[in-house]
Amino acid sequence: MPHDAEPTALRQSSTLPLLDSAVLRSFVTIAETGSFSRAARLLFRTPAALSMQIKRLEETLERPLFVREARQVRLTPEGEMLLGYGRRLLLLNEEAVAQFLAPKLEGRVRLGTPDDVGTRILPALLSQFARTHPGVQVDVIGGRSADMRFRIDRGDLDIALVTLAANEAERERPSMRVDIVYTESLVWAGCEGGVAAERRPVPVALANPGCPWRANALSALHRSGVRYRVAYTCESTVGQQAAASADLAIAPLPASSVSPPLYMLASEDGLPPLDPYHVALVRKTDLGPVTQTFADVITEAFADLQRVRPER
Repeated sequence: MPHDAEPTALRQSSTLPLLDSAVLRSFVTIAETGSFSRAARLLFRTPAALSMQIKRLEETLERPLFVREARQVRLTPEGEMLLGYGRRLLLLNEEAVAQFLAPKLEGRVRLGTPDDVGTRILPALLSQFARTHPGVQVDVIGGRSADMRFRIDRGDLDIALVTLAANEAERERPSMRVDIVYTESLVWAGCEGGVAAERRPVPVALANPGCPWRANALSALHRSGVRYRVAYTCESTVGQQAAASADLAIAPLPASSVSPPLYMLASEDGLPPLDPYHVALVRKTDLGPVTQTFADVITEAFADLQRVRPER
């Protein structure tokens, strides 16, 4: 055998392409959510960017990985096989990087959040933080934005996310810091093929009093003179989405939470435009290293999301 000849297996393995961890993360997230749009929100990317990543991955592996249907995607047999490998590879990558780069933190953080932010934006962030900082326990406590600062003052929470109207500001105190970390459009949403938006008075589904989205919607309706009636009230965004999906009412919702069977109503539907809203991070000024690290991670994640989905 010539000295410069490589073993066949080694030569073949050296020419095989390497799988990009960012692309694998996109693939796994799409597979787990069953939707490019839902995965895009969790990964702070656009659906078009994810679609391009998956196209390149399918070309690299020379296999289709997803069956694309009207409102969801599902894995092909080859995609199901890759999912197992992808999960293991991502876990090993995160463990390796965390071993060298993540600070050795241990402790507990109590985070307060409204349900809509907690269910739409936090799950992916919390999952990643748990893998890179396994010694930190994060307790998530849901509740109304209006109550969060009081609960921080009382010592029930360390930090909190709150929603604010565009013209609203949380007053800072010497012991408390308030930072706006995200701004998003608020839109009217209705059911595709529904008639709720055409009714007069128009039925609306709103959160309970104290919610800035409710105040925003009512103020816009009053200014425009549109006749309306409050047809449905609830504690969370999920209830508003359910009422709108059933065509019982229309609802003011964050633009990122509108997906089939809901759609954004346009100005020709006779509805007034809504002001955007803010998400603010409220925290005490004397945070320890564990809570400060978690607050920095939250701030960075929302900044990434804002860059992908800038406010117009």
